Amino acid sequence: MLIQLGIMGLLAALLPLAVVWVSSDADKYRKLVWVTLFLTFDLIMFGAFTRLTDSGLGCPDWPGCYGHANPLQAHAHISAAEAAMPTGPVTVMKAWIEMIHRYLAMGIGVLIIALMIIAWRRWLQSGRRAVRFSPVFPTLLFGFVCLQGAFGAWTVTMKLQPVIVTIHLLLGLTLLGLLTWLAARQSDHMEVPRAASALRAPATLALALLIIQIALGGWVSTNYAALACTDFPLCHGNFLPQMDFANGFTLWRGLGMTAGGDYLPFPALTAIHWMHRTFAFVVVAFIAWVSHKALRIDGLQKTARWLLIAIAFQFCTGVSTVFLKWPLALAVMHNGGAALLALLLVMLNYKIRLSAETASGHAATRLSSA
Repeated sequence: MLIQLGIMGLLAALLPLAVVWVSSDADKYRKLVWVTLFLTFDLIMFGAFTRLTDSGLGCPDWPGCYGHANPLQAHAHISAAEAAMPTGPVTVMKAWIEMIHRYLAMGIGVLIIALMIIAWRRWLQSGRRAVRFSPVFPTLLFGFVCLQGAFGAWTVTMKLQPVIVTIHLLLGLTLLGLLTWLAARQSDHMEVPRAASALRAPATLALALLIIQIALGGWVSTNYAALACTDFPLCHGNFLPQMDFANGFTLWRGLGMTAGGDYLPFPALTAIHWMHRTFAFVVVAFIAWVSHKALRIDGLQKTARWLLIAIAFQFCTGVSTVFLKWPLALAVMHNGGAALLALLLVMLNYKIRLSAETASGHAATRLSSA
């Protein structure tokens, strides 16, 4: 089974590797980084689709499906489980969704291994002088892929325990952020004036606030609290509805259960939803303010405009999800919007840091000339 799964991972990576190989871009390494980044974003979207369609236990073992490499081979087991519990988590469709998600993840793992091997080879060939091919980031990415794989396994074996699933989501977005930083290092950027360094702390804070909000959103999703409040901007007709923060934000507990093993009370779900919704106003306002400031600085305008578009899109999909009773397509787009915001904020932070490094380099050059 493991050999078959390995082959599936290689096949999943074969097409993007072929696209990079036959492309007219002379810098194949940079192309591979950007392709891997694009596919990682797609994987996060498909991971959201897997979670939102309740397919996380479509194959209740790991890494295969009932001990097989694909649902076709496990069809008898899946059919028996579906017949025993028609409304349960195991169906043929959910099994395929879960396994396709795993195949895509393995394919990205192969691409990151390729990036790591190429970086080490180029760096050693250059006598350890080629900064662009420094193997630190690709090796770190490989470590994150292994860690992400472990949490993917625990997501299944621990029966969708909310804290494990939320960490799995955050690690996926961290992987996306690291790939974004690596892709930014491989690309040319317009020189940003030194004034941009004043935005370094606000941009870092904006990214930190977004991470907290994504964690809160993941907690809503993994606890199935998206419809705990069905009105907006109030919740159950009140600004402060009845809420149970103690049970809602107890991290180590089973899905739908309190730490003591009782069913999770509805006020706990309300607290989870209300916290995510309320903190969203803080995050939207602060990111919009940082983007507005960045619009005034040469070299940052494009990223800032995309940030404003993305934050508006994210706010609209979040509100629409409540009003339209959590339609699947909108919920997936809302998850994708969070990933896009993370990507753009990492890119903005990179450009601001690059401006500071450029300014330091110019200052050093003037001192050496003097």
